[in-house]
Amino acid sequence: MLTNHPTTTYYDRLMDRLTSRTALIGVVGLGYVGLPLAVEHALAGFSVIGLDDNLSKVERVNRGENYIPDVDSNTLKALTRDKRLKATGDYQALTEADVIIICVPTPLTTNKEPDLSYILAVADKVRKIMRPGQLIALESTTYPGTTEEVLQPILETSGLKIGEEFFLAFSPERVNPGDPVYKTRNTPKLVGGVTEKCRKVATALYQQSITQVIPVSSPRVAELSKVFENTYRAVNIALVNELALLCDRMQLDVWEVLEAAGTKPFGIQIFQPGPGVGGHCIPLDPFYLSWKAREYDFPTRFIELAGEINLRMPYFVVDKVTRAMNARKKAINGSKILLLGIAYKKDIDDERESPALKVFELLEQQGAHVEFHDPYVPVVKPHTFFSRQIRSVELTQELLESQDCVVITTDHSCIDYEWVVNHSALVVDSRNATKKLAGRDNIVRL
Repeated sequence: MLTNHPTTTYYDRLMDRLTSRTALIGVVGLGYVGLPLAVEHALAGFSVIGLDDNLSKVERVNRGENYIPDVDSNTLKALTRDKRLKATGDYQALTEADVIIICVPTPLTTNKEPDLSYILAVADKVRKIMRPGQLIALESTTYPGTTEEVLQPILETSGLKIGEEFFLAFSPERVNPGDPVYKTRNTPKLVGGVTEKCRKVATALYQQSITQVIPVSSPRVAELSKVFENTYRAVNIALVNELALLCDRMQLDVWEVLEAAGTKPFGIQIFQPGPGVGGHCIPLDPFYLSWKAREYDFPTRFIELAGEINLRMPYFVVDKVTRAMNARKKAINGSKILLLGIAYKKDIDDERESPALKVFELLEQQGAHVEFHDPYVPVVKPHTFFSRQIRSVELTQELLESQDCVVITTDHSCIDYEWVVNHSALVVDSRNATKKLAGRDNIVRL
């Protein structure tokens, strides 16, 4: 029940608490998106509760122990010490929250269809503890319509009226792990509310901690904008990957072709080929979009073709390894092969959807004894697309000299690639990490 002036509405009260930064913010999911966001809201002056089902993460946050590279460790320690940020695994703690932000994974099923199980689980728990005057904001990347068609009906079973007693919005995460320039605070934020008041409340929230907030007309616009951003990248990566396949057939150096094309000062943006695409967004978002498009009898042939090309790249890398070893009168079966890098991109500790895992699997299927070294990923645990646990091995001269082939699948900056080449019989480079060593007879580049 409102205790302010009789004419004060839940909207007025929430807007006041947001603009005065006295609101209590709850963030569900303390991963790559949730923890940096929780930190930014706490730095803006809000009291923040982070919630995660992984109690190890909860305990680490409460100890001020950082596990996300994009979060400053000293900042996290200070915020937890000053009680501006605390973590829990109990949803009841969100009862008093003025804002609940949902930052949970949205993976694909093995059939490449959207898996909303994490969102559905959180929504079911939130609806049971909701109270009047709360804003629920979804940040998880998903297909257009999820907020209004999936999340809204669940939350409305609480008996609260949307736009008056509770507010719902979608504001997509735009995290680029490892980016030295663009972090949570200075990356422009899209906000789409189910109603006008929902949009205004959500905009007011993010304006307190994000440099630029861009309101759009609906959650669907924000949802589609997000998946388009990553589909754009996926399509252009597929284009350059197909160019790499063509250059291989034409016996041309794709890296030289791209460098030459990049000298044009207008009309072109250069993407880099590689062993495939990875991470939580680029391999997934195009499938979310094409899946939703089928509801409208609209075939997204261009997008689906790009997905097919990118999925083909790990096979191409393995074919490149096979041909390189055959030229040296060696077979894959029974050979020792070391993958350098298992993370999906350089200088981060995230192996989700990494094409290196597929390369690892394909080489093993052909009878190779495969190991990997990654300074950022000490262990890969079993998950949907990789069935067993593997551990990183120490990178030593003895290890390199014992391998029949070393495959550079992730070009981490901390590795001395000249040293690797000097002590390896054969190096297959899928990332152009050995560019400065071009011409060495034991290097085969993509």
